[in-house]
Order: sequence, then structure tokens, then C-alpha cells
Amino acid sequence: MTLELEGIDRMYLNAYMPRLQTDVGVASFLIKHRGHRFASSVLMDPISKAFIEKLERFVRERGVPMLTFEKGQRKDDVAAEFRSRFTGREGVLFIGKAQEKVRVFRTQKRRNPMTGATYPWLVPSTAMVNQYYVYAIDADFGPFFLKFSSYFPYNAKLCINGHEYLKRQLSQRGIAFESLDNGLLSCDDVRRAQKICDGLSPETIDRFFRKWLRILPHPFDRTDRKAGYRYDLSIWQVELSLTQVLNRPLSGRVLFEEIIRENLDLGRPDQIQLIFDRSVTRRTPGRFRTRVLTDGVVPSLHIDYKKTRLKQYHKEGRALRTETTINDPRDFAVGRRPRNLPALRSIGFTANRRLLDVQRLSHDATIGEDALSQVVHPFDRDGQHASALRFDDSRAQALMAALVLFVYQLRGFSHRELRQSLTGLLGLAPDTLTPGRMTCDLRRLRLHGLGERIPKTHRYRLTPFGRRIAIFFNRVYARLLRPSLSVISPAAPPGTADLPQAFRHLDAAIAHACSTLRLAA
Repeated sequence: MTLELEGIDRMYLNAYMPRLQTDVGVASFLIKHRGHRFASSVLMDPISKAFIEKLERFVRERGVPMLTFEKGQRKDDVAAEFRSRFTGREGVLFIGKAQEKVRVFRTQKRRNPMTGATYPWLVPSTAMVNQYYVYAIDADFGPFFLKFSSYFPYNAKLCINGHEYLKRQLSQRGIAFESLDNGLLSCDDVRRAQKICDGLSPETIDRFFRKWLRILPHPFDRTDRKAGYRYDLSIWQVELSLTQVLNRPLSGRVLFEEIIRENLDLGRPDQIQLIFDRSVTRRTPGRFRTRVLTDGVVPSLHIDYKKTRLKQYHKEGRALRTETTINDPRDFAVGRRPRNLPALRSIGFTANRRLLDVQRLSHDATIGEDALSQVVHPFDRDGQHASALRFDDSRAQALMAALVLFVYQLRGFSHRELRQSLTGLLGLAPDTLTPGRMTCDLRRLRLHGLGERIPKTHRYRLTPFGRRIAIFFNRVYARLLRPSLSVISPAAPPGTADLPQAFRHLDAAIAHACSTLRLAA
């Protein structure tokens, strides 16, 4: 690993008026605070119209575009296009409008059982109302959005990105870094970067939120705010990530594919208990499962615990990303208030580390790749060039077969002895293979690290690495590849072997699928 960093990734927060989340609280606001004789949803309409008028005036005065999101349109794609054209340090990019179902309060007509008179009463309900997405860029936090509901009590949602916050802070401190989409690929001061990630506290987030409430139009006037009707924050969703950048992307992908193959049972309750340090019984609610999803050729591993999701994937072919997404802090008996963020960070980061501890590998992808490359690729050492010992080359296979003869393991072999064995395996006359060509083969063995000269003699022997490579190459070719190809070949006689039957079933299944889907041949 060239870089390891853990921190908050995306974070969604609810912004709400605590005193206006119940029918009693809304009635108190309209009657006791605003001075109306009764509480009715009709009295909310002037407040909503005034808020929308403030937004439209803000757009006109600041020259900010206001647009309506189309159905199915990705809001992040629209925001990315506006960000690409933005040249300032801080400001509002645009305000987008979309209709969404939200929780509201409606007026219900009720009847007094004693007098029979009717009276209005507020009840919670849902409705499709306009939501105003304010996409902006902050000098300290980078890109974010704040979504306001246009209907009473004007609840909002705030979305920030911890990695964008990190990038802004590194730039302000003059620390050079290279981005990896939503993260870092490299950094001149990783310890400082980790310290910045750890410093993203509830107090920092709250100051940022209050700052933009002062900049943007507010649904409630100054009198309301002085009376204590102020927005508060709660954690709706938080993604806690561990990014481990690998210096060899190809081997990293092989590594991750082996991780998935060896750990398909991670969603079992006994494994979930290890990862999240939570007791799981038959009465524990939620689904516990492991899923492997693919996007093109890139796989990702998903583990579910109640409403919490743990995801692992090979990010942009350069890094291993492990992230825990907590959708309900109550899964871990933790409250939603921002002051509980340190506890949620500890839970998420510990789960990421425990996942790595639980995972098992059958082999090391990097070591295997190195060993294969050392043999089958050309090699230069000490100004000498050695051609490759390719697996599919008949002469290389014959050389490997000669080297594993038992007699050579006892006292080594001479130039002449190896030449005699090699010509016999190749079916050539002894004088066909010249001493010069044999010298070339011995040099290849030495430069590739497979053979060495016995000191003070004219004899040679295999190195421990060379002995293992020679045996492995010879046995794979003679016992696996050649026999298997003979039974699956179309020219092979019919038989009852499992391998050709499996291929025939595969061909039939593909042909049936093409016929069913009406695909052209």
C-alpha cells in the first residue's frame, strides 16, 4: 500500500425544527406564537408563498439559474456540469426544483361529541410538494447541497462529502495531493491528511450549516428565530470509508477477486457478529446476506446487517475501498444527534478493519504474479539478456522435464548430460543441439534464478525456486493441460468423462439462450 486513509465519505443530515414535528407543536406555533385564533393548514400557505418569493428574489439578485429537474434525471450529473464551469472560490451554482413525497400537516374537520360543533384539527399526512435543491460550493467543504421543502414545517436535508472537505483543507495548507475520484490517490503528508479527516467534528459541521442558513433565504423570519424556532440537525446517513491505495493495480484486482471468491459466507450471522461486534439471534430483525454485484467487469462485495451496509470494491483499478454505510444509528443503540458522530465513526471504522481481519486468502496474488513473470518474460541482469521460458514452448517444456530427473537432484548435471537428456525428450539426434545452444539454455536458467553453478566445479544444479518451478510446469503440462485438451477436443472419441459433458451442456445452454432471446447467430 502506498496510502491508507480512513474518514467520513458522504454524509446526509436532516435539518428540522424540533418544536414543529408534532401536531401540538404546530398548533402552539400558530396560536401562541403567531396569535391566530385556531390552528389550520390554511395559515401555512402565506408562509410558504413568502419563502418561495424569497427564493425567486435570491435567484434574480444573484444571477443564479433556477431549473426544474426532469423525471429520471440524475441530479449529480447536472451539478457536475455546473461545477465544471464554476471558477469562483465559493458560491451557489444553481437551484433545482423537483416534486417529492414528504411528511406534512393537514387540517381535518372534527366534531365535538358534546355540542355537535365542528372544529379544525391538525393531523400528520404526506403530500407531493416542491423540493428546492440548493447546489453550492463552500470554501472549506467544497461541493454540497441543501434541500428545502416548500411546505410547512420546511424540513431540509444537508449533504456533505468528507473527502471534498479534506481536499479543500489540504489545498489551503499547501499540501500537494492527487485525487482518486472520491478520495486521494497520493498525498505528500498522509499523517496530516488523516488528522484533517479526524477533525471533521459535529461542531465544524454545525458552523458550516449555520453559515449557509445566513446566506440563503430562510423559511422563518427573525421573530420566529428569536422565539426559539431554529433548525437542528440529525444524522440520516453516514458513510465511513477505508481507502488503501495499491502500487500494483493489476495484482490488486486479482487480490480482490480472490477475496470475493474465498469469503462468500461473510453474510452469515456468525460472521456478522465478528464484523459488527453485535449479538445476532433468531429474533434479531433485518436481513443478513452477502451479495456480489458487477458493474461491467468490476465486482463489488456487499454485506448487510439490519439497515447497515458494508461494501468493498476495487476503486478505479487503483485502490481497495472498504466502507460501512450506517442508515440508522439505532442499529447500534446510538442516537441520531450529531454529538453521536464520534461513536458512529468508531463503529464504522472498526467494522471496516474487522472485515479485513475476517477475510481469508488461499494465496498471495502479488507473489504468484512475480514468480510467473520471472520465468515466462525476458530478463536482463548484469548486462546479460535471457530470453523467456514460455510455458507453451516445446523446448522450454522439454528443458523443465529434463531438469526434474531424479539423478540430477543428487549430484547436479554437466553441460553434456543435460544436452543428452534434452535431445532425447525433443526427439532429436545428439549432434543436433550444439554446445552453444546448450550454453544459452544454462545462461537462461541462471539469469531467471532457476539454476546455479556448483562452486569450483563444471557442474550445475537447480535452485530451490527452480526445482519448484520445473516440477510445477512439467506436471501442469503433462497431467492437466495435455490430457484435458485431448478429451474436450472435437476430434476426441465419445466417452463418459465429466469435462466434455460439461462443455456440451454449456454449448447447449448458450444455444438455447440465443434461440429464446432471438439473437442472430
